Amino acid sequence: MADVVRMPKMSDTMTEGVIVAWHKKVGDKIKSGELLAEIETDKAVMEFESFQEGVLLYIGPDKGQSVKVDEVIAILGKEGEDYKSLLESSNSKNVTTEVIAKNKQQAPPTKEEVVVPATTEVTSRESGRIKASPLAKKIASESGVSIDAIKGSGDEGRIVKRDVENFLTTSDGSAGKGIKTFTAGEESYEEIPVSQMRKTIARRLAESKFGAPHFYLTMEINMDRCVSAREALNLRFPDKKISYNDIVIKAVALALKQHPKVNSSWLTEKIRYNHHIHIGMAVAVEEGLLVPVIKFADQKSLSQISAEAKSFSAKAKEKKLQPDEMQGNTFTISNLGMMDIDEFTAIINPPDACIMAIGKLKKVPAVINEEIKIASVLTVTLSCDHRVVDGATGARFLQTFKSFLENPLSMLY
Repeated sequence: MADVVRMPKMSDTMTEGVIVAWHKKVGDKIKSGELLAEIETDKAVMEFESFQEGVLLYIGPDKGQSVKVDEVIAILGKEGEDYKSLLESSNSKNVTTEVIAKNKQQAPPTKEEVVVPATTEVTSRESGRIKASPLAKKIASESGVSIDAIKGSGDEGRIVKRDVENFLTTSDGSAGKGIKTFTAGEESYEEIPVSQMRKTIARRLAESKFGAPHFYLTMEINMDRCVSAREALNLRFPDKKISYNDIVIKAVALALKQHPKVNSSWLTEKIRYNHHIHIGMAVAVEEGLLVPVIKFADQKSLSQISAEAKSFSAKAKEKKLQPDEMQGNTFTISNLGMMDIDEFTAIINPPDACIMAIGKLKKVPAVINEEIKIASVLTVTLSCDHRVVDGATGARFLQTFKSFLENPLSMLY
């Protein structure tokens, strides 16, 4: 009997996924554990392996199409098995005549069934007219592409939707993203559908900003000793370069051990004080922000934190982070210092009660021992959820954090 393959829930916040690529086609034999497709969730692009065995009888969504969790995306069964009644009963609300017709074109015809190609649009290129489906022509037109520049893969060279998308991929990488260009006189603009990642970022940050009463604490920290300590460490261990961000993560983790009320979460009817310390580090990617988590950061050395941070940053940019690598944060750090930002405020990353915004390290005149000297100064801003963290609590945490950075050797004890 045929088995339905549904869009899996691949992260705790996922409500829908986008098919990035199909690795199999209708008619292929599939083994359990074999790679079936790549799916973009709200956090990453992930490989989806089949849990069933059989012949791939049906593929529902095209590449680039968004599908809600638990909707049918494919059907596996025996070769030649009738799956249409199963498809209709499994997902009747979402199946349209167009989808069924498209699948008939995918499947090889049986002796009893002869597939007749659609006759929408004309003859071949030889007659001077281009054979293309209305949808293909519409996508090409909206993307500003001449249809006659595209090679068709359909019957008798007919250009179909996937041909236009493939052309856009090789031309400018916009396939599946639905980029639309509009021109009105001398003015023009583009409209791009919101990605799964951006939708989730927008929803979660709106909930945080308007749901949690934020307040902000800003502090300047003298980093002279920290600069010297980092230079000495990197000179001694050149193959394990330590960044200022690594040192900040370590200092935050140790400060949280002394101030557990900051390492907390608001849960409506109760407040959770976490005994473990998992530091989320915000990483900017093309479509938004990902937050991989360095777990038990207080128990790790600077070199261990550095290695994890480098690995997570690389994975984030390649969209290869796994859901378990972005879960469990108890405190988050957002660093824009490398982008020449002096200071900023950040929106709390749920379920944390606080987030720390790190500005750039800069040299400024400072009064040191009653003398004006040039000092390396770092400006940090702590955003706090006032339902959990009071002003004095946040201030004491920052004082401890500052003490660790201004006396870096104290982090070794």
